Amino acid sequence: MSRHPSVKWAQRSDNLFITVQLPDAQDVKLKIEPEGKFFFSATSGVDKIPYEVELDLLDKVIVEESKASTGSRSIQYIVKKAENKWWSRLIKQTGKPPVFLTVDWDKWIDEDEEFTSKGAPEAEMGDMGFDFPNLNLGGGGFDGPAPEMDDDDEDDTEDENAEEAPSAEKEVPSASGEADTKKT
Repeated sequence: MSRHPSVKWAQRSDNLFITVQLPDAQDVKLKIEPEGKFFFSATSGVDKIPYEVELDLLDKVIVEESKASTGSRSIQYIVKKAENKWWSRLIKQTGKPPVFLTVDWDKWIDEDEEFTSKGAPEAEMGDMGFDFPNLNLGGGGFDGPAPEMDDDDEDDTEDENAEEAPSAEKEVPSASGEADTKKT
């Protein structure tokens, strides 16, 4: 009995990206049929353990325009769709997908972002166009001074705060908008 390798997928309106994760794959066989049948088999490891995947893709594909690339850790396929449209899922099977089949979030873009400058089809297999400084993930970019940090490891008690209170100075905004320092 053969095992199932991990399979990840993503799509664009015209292509499917299917990655079979199988390190040191040998005797790789792939069969794609125009009706959407996808069959992969290979062996891996010293014991030549057999692996197989058979998927009924949701729609028809163009076999002649599909491509494959074998690497040391995975086999990647770019499968050309027969119609340029987004699929609601990869396979015909409804309900929960097989456990070995997952979304490839490294290649995934949303349908409405396909032709924007950040998700252009030219970036399909490489840089996805992330602009990290503009993602607003925190760490700067705010207006005003940096907040003061208390370096003491000890907890302040109410007594300590009470002792400081009579001599504390406070900034109070004046009518002109400038801060006046007043002693309390």
